[in-house]
Formats: sequence, C-alpha cells, structure tokens
Amino acid sequence: MTDHTARLDHVVLWVRDPVAAADFYEKAVGMEPLRLTEFAAGQVPFPSVRVNDETILDLMPLTFAERMKMLPGAADSAGHPVNHVCLSLPRGDFDALLGRLEERAVPVSELSYDSFGARGKATRSFYFRDPDGNVFEARHYD
Repeated sequence: MTDHTARLDHVVLWVRDPVAAADFYEKAVGMEPLRLTEFAAGQVPFPSVRVNDETILDLMPLTFAERMKMLPGAADSAGHPVNHVCLSLPRGDFDALLGRLEERAVPVSELSYDSFGARGKATRSFYFRDPDGNVFEARHYD
C-alpha cells in the first residue's frame, strides 16, 4: 500500500560556506552530512544534512542566489531566512543537542515549556542559530 500522507521533504538554507555549515550540523546538531565529498569535488551544487529518514536540509551557497530563476524574485530570498525551523526530538536527543551546543559555546535561548506545535504542547523547547544566522527551535513532547 502506498502512503500518500503529506510530508516535509526538505528545507533549503542559504549558507556562506556549505562545508562549514555541514560540519556545524554534523558535530553540533548531530545530523548526517550528505553529498559532502561530491560537493567538495565540484560534482554537485550543494551538500545536505539528514534530519530523519524522510527530511533533509539543503545547504545552498549564497553565491547561487543569482541563479534562482524558478519564480520571479526568487533570488531575493537570499539573506531572508525563514523565521525558524523546528526540530522535534526524543527527550534524550533533545538533551544531547543542548549539551553539544553548550560545549561549542553556541548561544541558546532559555527553555520554554508547553509551547504549542504540530503534536500539541511540547514539554520543553529552546532556540539557537546556525553559523549563517538561520534560527532553529528544538523541542520534545515526552
């Protein structure tokens, strides 16, 4: 049986240095880098990192902004990140992420409690920025 449920496939983030961004997402956030070797060899235009089995973040070089012609004004999105991307994690992974960010002196917000999301009220959440200024929220529901 085919599952036709809508899912988030990917989010494209503008980054100054895709290799440095992939390193941050791997070491600080705990995401697996994809196509990094191919990107470094010039074989693909950007690397990605895996959020889960179904979702990735594409790390698009800011230098590609001028090539964004799929819609009028698409190039203007460079430098205008979305408000934030929220990662929902199991409690242990949430705590591990918070620890890795603190070890790397990445500023994080105060913890919030009972904030509303896709699965109801989250037990805890916090915000942080990647090296390019993209804002992320991390939360857990259990």
